[in-house]
Amino acid sequence: MNDLAPLLTPEGRALLDAVHGTAPADELAVATRLRRDHPADLVSAALGQARLRQRAEAKFGAEDARRMFFTPNGVEQSTRASVAAYRAQRMKALGITSVADLCCGIGGDAIALARAGIRVLAVDRDPLTAAAARANADALGLAGLVEVREADVTEVDTGGYDAVFVDPGRRGGRGRIFDPEAYSPPLSWAIGAALAAPRAALKIAPGVPHEAIPADAEAEWISDGGDVKEAVLWFGTAPGAVRATLLPGPRTLLGTGLPDPDVRPVGRYLYEPDGAVIRAHLVAEVARHLDGGLIDETIAYITADTLRPTPYATAYEITDRLHFSVKRLKALLRERQVGILTVKKRGSAVEPEELRRKVLPKPHGPHAVTVFLTRVAGAPTMLLGSPAAPAATAGGPS
Repeated sequence: MNDLAPLLTPEGRALLDAVHGTAPADELAVATRLRRDHPADLVSAALGQARLRQRAEAKFGAEDARRMFFTPNGVEQSTRASVAAYRAQRMKALGITSVADLCCGIGGDAIALARAGIRVLAVDRDPLTAAAARANADALGLAGLVEVREADVTEVDTGGYDAVFVDPGRRGGRGRIFDPEAYSPPLSWAIGAALAAPRAALKIAPGVPHEAIPADAEAEWISDGGDVKEAVLWFGTAPGAVRATLLPGPRTLLGTGLPDPDVRPVGRYLYEPDGAVIRAHLVAEVARHLDGGLIDETIAYITADTLRPTPYATAYEITDRLHFSVKRLKALLRERQVGILTVKKRGSAVEPEELRRKVLPKPHGPHAVTVFLTRVAGAPTMLLGSPAAPAATAGGPS
């Protein structure tokens, strides 16, 4: 069934309630029972929607996900609610009261904008996706602030809006698209639309090369719970600025144009910068606050002799530095009765799971160790340690 309309009827909604929380192992029995009184295709559609809602809980939370309507691509490509809410609040703080949300998908960003009190025109050319966005605005009581339009975004007049938000499609039939000009619409068109608006935000892949960022854009990388979620190009704010924003919080680190930190010997502490900090090329700002340096000129690990709190990096106390050797590591873990091993890598071709199987085929005791597979001054190295206490969660540059 490629139409949401039957699920929006009283019968469809009743079926959605009936199948809520159905475990995969129970689907056949539930479907067989419900098909005695309901059309088979409607039962299948309800079960499919229930599966999508379960997947969407990680992004939207259980309460919203249970009321919303999804498509498979919509669940995959939609913005995490916490990230969308942060972006909406930033727009509100800029004085924006109306936004044209182009390539709106199932409406995740439109929902966040509307909840911030911003009027939204949500546009998507796919009929099913636009129908889902419309159903979601209605289900969450936001229809008064969200107008959904099924149209080609390149043909929409956005002149009456304070800002434009563009989230080009970055997935195709073969998976993720890496060529920005193969986005739907192409990145060049999206940048043109952004430049034509009073203010704009353009969502892009976090791996975007810095040299591809327009000079008149502000670039922001956003992580949530330590995972990098997206990059945003802002227009009409602070041209040339670079920032890393960490959620929850938010905590924002602004670039100051510092040169790369010096390389220095491994000290007592190793700091692993948040992914958004690394993507934004702001490791130098964190290193300066920590009075630290790099362990290698190509590796984004900071080393220092003192422990300082910072929200932008996780601190580890280093106990051992070894040349890479599976045999030596295995013997050391056995000697120290290690039963919990965390393997991190940066600048190493070794796969963490493969190493874990080799050196710790079964637990040897109650202790935990973190091993970093990396390079130190160009040499393959293993650094052993554990999270430093107290946890680095406050203070630091802002």
